[in-house]
Amino acid sequence: MIEDLRHSETWRVFRIQSELVEGFEMLYDLGPAVGVFGGARFQEDSPYYQQAMNVSAMLSQAGFSIITGGGPGIMEAANKGAKKGRGKSVGLNIALPFEQAPNPHLDISLTFRYFFVRKLMFVKYAMGFVIFPGGFGTMDELFEALTLVQTKKVTSFPLVLVDSAYWKGLVEWMKDTLVEKGAIDRDDINFIYVVDDSADISRIFLQFSALHPGGSDRHLAD
Repeated sequence: MIEDLRHSETWRVFRIQSELVEGFEMLYDLGPAVGVFGGARFQEDSPYYQQAMNVSAMLSQAGFSIITGGGPGIMEAANKGAKKGRGKSVGLNIALPFEQAPNPHLDISLTFRYFFVRKLMFVKYAMGFVIFPGGFGTMDELFEALTLVQTKKVTSFPLVLVDSAYWKGLVEWMKDTLVEKGAIDRDDINFIYVVDDSADISRIFLQFSALHPGGSDRHLAD
């Protein structure tokens, strides 16, 4: 009977609840934070890895904690950079069939079974995202955040795309196809910043923080 319960939909609700409670408890006092996303396949010899580390160090030195997916590649680089500053280095790992292990540069490490709980933690505790080149997972985070801002489920949430050459085709497609066909409004493109200079990223979040002080989840809609 107990074994049957553990495999039931009802038991799954308790597992979800436990992940929510643990995430809220661990991140409640985090303070101002920025989420950093990007490809797990970019290693230390990649310029993206080096830039992610440098950007995160600048943000951490400015007092922002850095939240990543906790794994390798850009995530590892961002957490490594975070350790060079005043902010905390946070990894929100996900349990996957190929056993993605948390990288070794974390002050706070959480592992989630459910993607949607993990995504909630990113949106709740980050005041915006810095998005480096990456694959499907990176695109997933980008478009989910865009949807939340567009529908006003979150407000004033900077989305910074790093490396204009990498994102050029996607941004032009949004303008030339989505806007022109009426699938999105022209103003929806304004949610995105496309940058190449690391200093511009720090400036964007410092300005945003000055305009929106006092809490990591104040941007969430009721």
